[in-house]
Amino acid sequence: MSAAAATRKPAFGVIAEFASATTLYEAAEKVRDAGFKFWDVHSPFPIHGMNKAMGLGKSPLGYIIFCGGFLGFTTAVLLEYIPSSFLFPLIVHGKPVNFFTVPPFFPIMFELTILISAFTAFFGVFILNRLPRMHHPLFDYAAFSRVTNDAFFLVIESGDPKFSETETRGFLEDIGGREVTVLYAND
Repeated sequence: MSAAAATRKPAFGVIAEFASATTLYEAAEKVRDAGFKFWDVHSPFPIHGMNKAMGLGKSPLGYIIFCGGFLGFTTAVLLEYIPSSFLFPLIVHGKPVNFFTVPPFFPIMFELTILISAFTAFFGVFILNRLPRMHHPLFDYAAFSRVTNDAFFLVIESGDPKFSETETRGFLEDIGGREVTVLYAND
């Protein structure tokens, strides 16, 4: 094994630049149809229908937030109802100590539901997006700095089961990609 091969960084993926939002949209459909799983598109603005072109389904975040809200609601009910009805039932001004004591507890139930839902949403976004990631290999590619201005990129990551440096590079060139480049991971 040569010294150059021993010091070579592992590939992060292959990036290609496209001329416009339309060509990026069409390329995304072709990449999806080719069966790639770990890839992404980058553009200076949202492109209508790109989720469909990429074959993305509904985000699981809504279900995660619902579970967090349900946990918050259940926690509030248990923390209020059990102590006031079973553990320490105090009869104050003839008020009942059974299920009919629930109305005064509504504000706390509501607030704890919202609080736990908000925390679940915050941390769910971080986890689903694999954050925090202080540096991404795309930032080492000088042309990628134009993505917030006027450039359209498609990246196929090396973690994809169909990834091969040469074949993926050729595929992106065949579907209209310009400046097709192999990106290497950080140390």
